Amino acid sequence: MDDIEAVIVMDDIERELGRDEYSEGDADISDDMSSKRTNSKLPVVNPRHVETQRTSSFQKSTRTCLGLIREALLHHSWQEAAEYMACFAQRLEESRNGPVVQEKELIWRISTEILHHHPNSKMEDYNNIYERMKHSGFKNYLMISLEHSFHLLLNGRVKDARHQLSVAESWRHGNESAIQHKKTELIHAYKGLLDYVMWCDKKSTINHAEYPDRLHNQDMNNLFRAASVNLKAILRSPGVWDPFILSYVEMLEYYDDHEEALRVLNDYAYDNKYPPNPNAHVYLYQYLQRQNAPDKKLMKVLKVLCELVPSHELMLEYSRLLLKSEKRTNIQKALGIILEMLDFACWRSSLDTWKLLEAIIKKLQSQCDWKDSVAGAMAARKDWWPALHFTRFHASRDSEENPALKKVKASLTQILLPGLMLKYTA
Repeated sequence: MDDIEAVIVMDDIERELGRDEYSEGDADISDDMSSKRTNSKLPVVNPRHVETQRTSSFQKSTRTCLGLIREALLHHSWQEAAEYMACFAQRLEESRNGPVVQEKELIWRISTEILHHHPNSKMEDYNNIYERMKHSGFKNYLMISLEHSFHLLLNGRVKDARHQLSVAESWRHGNESAIQHKKTELIHAYKGLLDYVMWCDKKSTINHAEYPDRLHNQDMNNLFRAASVNLKAILRSPGVWDPFILSYVEMLEYYDDHEEALRVLNDYAYDNKYPPNPNAHVYLYQYLQRQNAPDKKLMKVLKVLCELVPSHELMLEYSRLLLKSEKRTNIQKALGIILEMLDFACWRSSLDTWKLLEAIIKKLQSQCDWKDSVAGAMAARKDWWPALHFTRFHASRDSEENPALKKVKASLTQILLPGLMLKYTA
């Protein structure tokens, strides 16, 4: 949560805290309503809660403290904000009119934000606020535990992070709701990811040891089994699980379980229960490439990726594979893919892309109708490609920054856009 978001949430809390307080204007309205109520035939309902002077004073001081915290955050006065926050956190101890869930989350978020920026914050400070917030109510327990684990992980305390998740995964509160179940699944998944991190550490130790320790091998296998259970479980749910997929596949490859690795990657790429995800096809392609799969299989995967992200960098590889096949239809397809890449501004200064376009056109020129193929592909582009690629500005910039690019582009101008007077000259 950044400073501005914190201030917006503070405003919401102020409205909560001020709901029971009367200002001068409120009193006038109340008197007016009372006079009208005497003429009403409706029964008068006695108030269920009469606010005490102590409660009102506490709320007023809480609002004042909240305003001071806001000012300190906006001016990045972290020491001052920490001092005020220590007072505001007493709101957690108020038993009669305790904080609502939104207030508890505010205390959690603002406290951690201050600690992130405070120059003298220690790990113990983080641990204290996380533990205090976890036990201030059950609504945010699992998410606070997960964030606590992330913070420990970022500070290199992997075992402590895993311990936090072990405690959280056994936590229950009443009848488990669907929301709690989803959060628990997430806890299990991240615990599996931490088991993978520890597995990687063991693997690195064994790989660098002159005489591998049998005990280390056993620990590594145990971590693999523990990680597999949780990672397989989360992959059964719809979602985007990229880091979990990569971790699980790496371990499967290490133990030569290529059949399972391929099944997992195929499901992740093609099973409709997962949302469309270009990365899924990238991971499948990279795996097949590592396994020296035939070009036909590689092109099948890249074809789907091309439909999802026509500007993806792997489209260069897809075009090369199509060009390598020597089939006429594949060469024409490669032309379309490269031209579509160059429709995107991010590729217009790529020498590799323009050189590949040049190679494709040279291959096409062996066909008698190559001019028709090029003209057909460029028909929808002739009105706007000159402004995108072939202006005087482009010529000047390419001459200074990339003369090789200038040479390739200049040789293609009349082939791609014949008959046009272009300002991009060699």
